[in-house]
Amino acid sequence: MKNYLGPLGKDNPILVQTLGVCSALAVTAQLKPAVVMALSVTLVCAFSNFIVSLMRNTIPPRIRIIVQLLVVSFFVIVVDLLLQAFLYDVSKMLSVFVGLIITNCIIMGRLEAFALSHKPFPSFMDGMMNGLGYGLVLVVVAFFRELFGSGTLWNHQVIPDSWYAAGYLNNGLMILPPMALILVGVIVWAKNGTAAKR
Repeated sequence: MKNYLGPLGKDNPILVQTLGVCSALAVTAQLKPAVVMALSVTLVCAFSNFIVSLMRNTIPPRIRIIVQLLVVSFFVIVVDLLLQAFLYDVSKMLSVFVGLIITNCIIMGRLEAFALSHKPFPSFMDGMMNGLGYGLVLVVVAFFRELFGSGTLWNHQVIPDSWYAAGYLNNGLMILPPMALILVGVIVWAKNGTAAKR
């Protein structure tokens, strides 16, 4: 199990390989869409890895990218339809970003680097843990952006009215896309600093 835990820490796909940063900028202004996006990418990555691993010995090398894209597209469509059916408000908030999961570098990277050369269960676990590692960064960034940018968490007011009466103001910069990049940079800096001390 220890082999699978790397993406949650020292081998995190966003913090180490800087993959999937675009969605970190796009969907982290609020916690709810960030959590849904994180779960969506995790499911797509895990099941795509599993299916591609099952087919790995039958896919001709020259068309492997096309096959991988077809598999990922299928699971993205399933996720998108489920979101529209059960979480329509979040589906509207995420809009095109769910469709862009198809081109997420983390998913294609794990298919190429792992699923094509490993058995189905390890591939499933690799996809799931990389998706969770990606999601962890999204959720942390969204937590701070929504809290300090809007004074809410999951659309519920957290900062009391008494603070606003005393002069507290939400930080409008936190809900702008550049702040997501700055927060990811701070997390990378903290991670590298901790690793250097060890």
